[in-house]
Amino acid sequence: MVFNLLHLWHVGATLSKTDAKKLQKVEAQSSPAELSVLDRGLVVADVQWKDIVKEERRYCAHIKKTFEGPVLGYITPWNAHGYDIAKQFGSKLSSVSPVWLQLRRRAPGTFDVTGLHDHDAGWVKAVRKSNKKVRMVPRVLFDGWSYQDYMSVFGSEDEIEELSGELVDVAKTEGFDGFTLELWSQLGGNKRKELIHLVKHICETLNAKKLDCILVIPPAVTSAGTPGMFGREEFEELAPVVDGFSLMTYDYSSGPRAGPSSPLSWIRDCVLQLAPNTQWRQKILLGMNLYGLDFSSHGTEPVLGGRYIEILREQRPKILWDEYSAEHHFSYKRSSAVKHVVYYPSLKSIHMRISLATELGTGISLWEMGQGLDYFYDLL
Repeated sequence: MVFNLLHLWHVGATLSKTDAKKLQKVEAQSSPAELSVLDRGLVVADVQWKDIVKEERRYCAHIKKTFEGPVLGYITPWNAHGYDIAKQFGSKLSSVSPVWLQLRRRAPGTFDVTGLHDHDAGWVKAVRKSNKKVRMVPRVLFDGWSYQDYMSVFGSEDEIEELSGELVDVAKTEGFDGFTLELWSQLGGNKRKELIHLVKHICETLNAKKLDCILVIPPAVTSAGTPGMFGREEFEELAPVVDGFSLMTYDYSSGPRAGPSSPLSWIRDCVLQLAPNTQWRQKILLGMNLYGLDFSSHGTEPVLGGRYIEILREQRPKILWDEYSAEHHFSYKRSSAVKHVVYYPSLKSIHMRISLATELGTGISLWEMGQGLDYFYDLL
């Protein structure tokens, strides 16, 4: 997902000793709660930083799925907390997509799936124990492909057969339930008819072996309001054979200007552009980011849960609610006097996106599970 930012996900600044002394003595509670965050009155627009620090580890002890649609959760090898979250909240997930694999074209007709050394069979077993029905669908990134590689494969039914067969073989050998394919954005919106043909063939081959085929797709509407690289025409052609469309409805504001990650009205628009009718809409997995962004004149950095709590303790900010985007944000200055603006998901913002998914009849995809706060999962 968001492959152009992958290498940034684990970036985080550490606090100096001086900063550390300023941290507030707010006692973080970690034992599970009897009541959910909704029943504890925590899902509010007027949220206080102290309440987040105090409560974020306290999820409801009675773990039960409340969202009716499918939920796909991504896991990354560089964020170990996600592995624990998937085991803890496995009963709330329909599918888990560990970001492990790459598909490489070694020579004409020769394909190789790499990254299998990351396959943690013990962890997979533990996740399946928490939910016998969960589908393990690792992400496969079409990695290191040149434009000529794509053209050669598009022009050869034999190569498409070989590629699809390699994926089936790996799934059977490794005990996977299918794959999540990431290839659409690599060609920048070009060669769509050829991509449709390739994806159809892969998905039909996987489906014939009772394996799932999920496709990662970019937003149907860009942040500038123009049509994206994947639209209604592509969606309707692929919907009969693709089991789920992992829709990347985040990174709306990823440049130097501070702004929301996924305005609610934009998410709605992205879904309705693809599926104005409800026929295939249940196959859309509305993307929710569990990371935030810290904007400053020095650049934009991703913020994960642990770093977010550090900033709250250090800065004690007034957290503001943006009614338009339905997201929380705050600003702070460090010793350098450079102004920072942070947008990070909250119980309120997540609750509104889950409500939107329920209203539209879509599923949900979470990028990615180790990046959020533990009590977020009460809402699923």
